[in-house]
Amino acid sequence: MKSINASDFWQWAYSDFMSNALRGVLAEYIVAHAANCTHCPRTEWDAYDLQTQSGLKIEVKSAAYLQSWEQKRHSPIRFDVAPKKGWDARTNQSAKEASRSADLYVFCVFSAKEKESADPLNPSQWFFLMCPTSLLNERLETQKSVSLSSLEAIGLKRLSFEALRTTVAYIEAAQAR
Repeated sequence: MKSINASDFWQWAYSDFMSNALRGVLAEYIVAHAANCTHCPRTEWDAYDLQTQSGLKIEVKSAAYLQSWEQKRHSPIRFDVAPKKGWDARTNQSAKEASRSADLYVFCVFSAKEKESADPLNPSQWFFLMCPTSLLNERLETQKSVSLSSLEAIGLKRLSFEALRTTVAYIEAAQAR
């Protein structure tokens, strides 16, 4: 057998953007694009998902109403927010205590409800909610998961991709002061 063609492999292994695992990675990429931090490749299993050039650490969570399998009804929107003993890829060290390692959480909802028109690659079919980790710690303490309605009840607003981009830029500018 000759060398395997990378694009053939990617097409075979990573073309179902409706699958939970790949949709999560896609959500990370969309947020990385909005936060202008696609400068370095994704690090699997790191303590947080993204780090902007100014050092802002971002945890990305995703959920969707539609799944890759047959459904009788839409999936409820819930996110894992449990504190974890994160592993730092730069030091190869795990945290001694569970915590939420990022500065900011971005909750991503793929909002399409009809499979025929669903396109996870289209940022306009997503909405985003941003939450400082300090607010999650204050309101949710050690809670392991949270629903979309609970996030909205603590005051988080739905943002478009463009609003997400603008808000991250604003936070970075404020952090630089």
